[in-house]
Amino acid sequence: MNNNDTPTPQPTVRPATQAGRFYEGDAQTLREEVDQYLARHADEIPSANVAALIVPHAGYYYSANVAATAYMNLDPAHHFKRVFLIGPSHYEWLGGASVNSEADYYATPLGHVAVDRDTARQLMAADNLFAYHRKAHDREHCLEVQLPFLQRRLTDVPPIVPIIVSTNSLAHLRRMAEALQPYFNDENLFVISSDFSHYPSYKDACQVDAKTGEAILSGDVERFIDVMEENEQSGVRNLSTSACGAFPIIILLTMLQNGGKEHRGTAGSRYTIKHLIYENSGDIETADRRRVVGYHAFAILRNTSTTTDKREDTDSDESSAFTLTDSDKQQLKALARESIRTAFAGKDIPSPASPSPTLDRKCGAFVTLTQQGRLRGCIGHFGEDIPLREMVAEMARAAAFEDPRFPRLRREELDSTDIEISVLTPMRRIHSLDEFQLHHHGIYIKKGFRSGTFLPQVADEVPWTKEEFVAHCSRDKAGLGWDGWRNAELYVYEAIVF
Repeated sequence: MNNNDTPTPQPTVRPATQAGRFYEGDAQTLREEVDQYLARHADEIPSANVAALIVPHAGYYYSANVAATAYMNLDPAHHFKRVFLIGPSHYEWLGGASVNSEADYYATPLGHVAVDRDTARQLMAADNLFAYHRKAHDREHCLEVQLPFLQRRLTDVPPIVPIIVSTNSLAHLRRMAEALQPYFNDENLFVISSDFSHYPSYKDACQVDAKTGEAILSGDVERFIDVMEENEQSGVRNLSTSACGAFPIIILLTMLQNGGKEHRGTAGSRYTIKHLIYENSGDIETADRRRVVGYHAFAILRNTSTTTDKREDTDSDESSAFTLTDSDKQQLKALARESIRTAFAGKDIPSPASPSPTLDRKCGAFVTLTQQGRLRGCIGHFGEDIPLREMVAEMARAAAFEDPRFPRLRREELDSTDIEISVLTPMRRIHSLDEFQLHHHGIYIKKGFRSGTFLPQVADEVPWTKEEFVAHCSRDKAGLGWDGWRNAELYVYEAIVF
């Protein structure tokens, strides 16, 4: 080497500080562990339109099953330009955010993940709320634990932008959202790292986390903040927070709302917020149910086109033409129960031996579980994107294990649990309540991110008039207020209930 040669600088690598603590430290063991968690959710339908995920960051023993559900929504072959990893600070108070612009790579036992230092520096130049504080990253686990899932799920792992947020100033969080907004496009993926309720009892955690989850599903940042404050003032014993990643979640919801305003339509026409699963540490057999931590997973999907036009074009004759035979209903009932039963054994969702062609029709369905007449779980999906037999099998498992209002169904409860299935005919847009038939139609109300529905059979259980039925749905389900339905989108559908 002559005197003019300059030595090549060694890359800066942020070490895997949590290997052997939050997740396995041996590469082969970690690879097998992550793959096993992902395989549990092989029935998740991947999408190339995932804009963001909300995932937990506790030790894998407690939270990896929930995290895996979110990552299985990613299409392995989809190429992202970069991944923004955004999480809370557990150790340093910053009054802003720290972007790791120093590291060239983050290490895990599975290899190195590149850091997009250029983008990190651009954020710091865009707003001085973004800076680099080494201590904020040195031992922080909330971003590191996401990397093995990205490494095992994505064929091509893009560079990351690691961001730690630590400020309770709403004005600062809005500024951060504004700086990040240009990157919130279909080139990039945002991963928001957050656990939920910390240290209440199992029962209290389920109730608190259900409220928080519903607030996120609303897509309304103000509603989310209000629920956080309500939870804090609720007097729930040992509740130290209802979302440790509240600040990153506020940034995400703000970007969703700002992004929706780019169009003259509603924000909901741009994105769909999908709740995937809820568990808490008390669901682990050896865990203490007196003090638990909650875990939600959400996927935010970027809509490629609105469904309104499709619904507007739906003819009522299509709804009335759809029928199920007694044999179809028997197959679906058996499939729903078997889907739950095989879930306890960790097996894939079963398929009927010789399904009727009708069961391959793509339509929505709700599955309701009851025990001695009392609700035990109810989950449904309106999207006409998968065959009915798959829809029923998935919704049965979701009702049993993912309804945030109830603890997961236990194996010993299944035989005493009744299953009701509501198969939904295609939805049709209406413009007047004159088109709505009480007891015959279900109602679906949508405005922005907020939506809610009552199945047709709800009318058989309450002494409401047509107007009261719709108003209750508007207020109690969609969160739009008693008269909010008047300037919302209204859809009707029929349900074949058995």
